[in-house]
Amino acid sequence: MAVTAMTKLTLGPIAYHWSAEARRDFYARIADEAPVDEVYLGEVICSKRAPFHEADLPATIERLEAAGKTVILSTLAEVMLKRERKATADIAAMDAPEIEINNAAGLYERGHRPHRIGPFMNAYNEATIAWMAGQGATHVCLPAELPAEAIAVATGAARALGLGVEMQVFGRAPLAVSARCYHARAHGRTKDNCQFVCEEDPDGMPLRTRDNRPVLRVNGIQTQSESYVDLLPETGQIVAAGVTHLRLMPQAVDMVGVAGLFRAVLDDTLAVPEADARLAALCEGTDLSNGFYHGAAGYRRIALAAPA
Repeated sequence: MAVTAMTKLTLGPIAYHWSAEARRDFYARIADEAPVDEVYLGEVICSKRAPFHEADLPATIERLEAAGKTVILSTLAEVMLKRERKATADIAAMDAPEIEINNAAGLYERGHRPHRIGPFMNAYNEATIAWMAGQGATHVCLPAELPAEAIAVATGAARALGLGVEMQVFGRAPLAVSARCYHARAHGRTKDNCQFVCEEDPDGMPLRTRDNRPVLRVNGIQTQSESYVDLLPETGQIVAAGVTHLRLMPQAVDMVGVAGLFRAVLDDTLAVPEADARLAALCEGTDLSNGFYHGAAGYRRIALAAPA
């Protein structure tokens, strides 16, 4: 894949309520073993979780940077409370590391200083991306549900403005966030008295239909896809469209192994069919999907047409 020399592999922020120990172990292994270029850190889903791991952030940043990774801090996707506004403002005030904004409150706090735009900010079209660039954005992560044609248009517009373009190529798709916490409600608790029940589901809580088919995952206030997005077979098309950064979302699987497979495809050291078969084996028990990319229902798995 000759055009991938400048393509960066990134690791998105952990979406789940993993324990502090699990996070420390995870990022230590990412620093030492994962062939990723950039790592996003920070609590994006629920501000109540942040105190459990905030104290470890300086050491995590130091270890990742010592390993040659670029670190970016991500803000909350939903800002409703005074403490959430303050947390967002504190990150927005930083000069280093880079920050990724996931809520309009972050834009207000950041002003026109350089920043990245996260996937919760709905950079769906050229006009929106141009407006974001005018506010100081240097980089946009496109929403996970965009089809290939829209990705190409949005990427072309962003690249013409000098912006980096990122898209998720692995992991559960982030579909929505809510003011309510269904995770707590499902266990007969309220959002304010959740007792952090979401920690019991390190890969999200399955949501099933009445006939017991898994359909979605619940992660605190967030709704995710049940399947893992897998765009490994489409990587060549995505890079050819001008996307500069490919995002892997942390899941409860061997993420070092996942990153290694994407890196092997980018470096053209492993054939795509073999790499994708190995990825499916790593994710055994979880369906893989690429429907959004192909303009179909997101949960579907669309086979690529054989080259002519």
